[in-house]
Amino acid sequence: MSNLEQLRDRLPEFAKDTRLNLGAVINASGHPGLSETQVLGIALASAYATRVAAVIAAIEGEASGKVDAATLEAAKAAATIMAMNNIYYRFTHLVNDAELRQLPAKLRMNVIGNPGIPKTDFELMSMAVSAVNGCGMCMESHAHELVKAGVSKPGVQSAVRIAAVLNAAAQAMAISQGQS
Repeated sequence: MSNLEQLRDRLPEFAKDTRLNLGAVINASGHPGLSETQVLGIALASAYATRVAAVIAAIEGEASGKVDAATLEAAKAAATIMAMNNIYYRFTHLVNDAELRQLPAKLRMNVIGNPGIPKTDFELMSMAVSAVNGCGMCMESHAHELVKAGVSKPGVQSAVRIAAVLNAAAQAMAISQGQS
């Protein structure tokens, strides 16, 4: 039994839709225009963003032997850098203060310029993490960059669908374990 199947089996009955969606969103054939490496990288970054050990372990297990060390590290980097950026840029957007928005962020973001994997793959991961973290400003920026790089709009949507389902799985696990 695969790691993904084990996770699906652990999801409670109230998360039946999530169980059904989980297998479909990790299947690369369900995401035209995205490679298996991109799908698994998006899933890894999304799992890390949920911070739920069972989800992380399942996706790491699913990706084991299918993605290289650089993709694994980039997924961790995307989850980490977006954890910072999503808070900061959501703040600048929601506070709705032009002067605050114009101030330099003064946050190091070197990994965005040199993620160790193709830039488009890192953007897809960053898009997914930004969706999990709920930063509209970041999602808009990543979507723009992805389309500019030639990723189809269904490809952009796929990144968010993967993130949405993994976030739902994490929520179900947290609820069932009394961590909600």
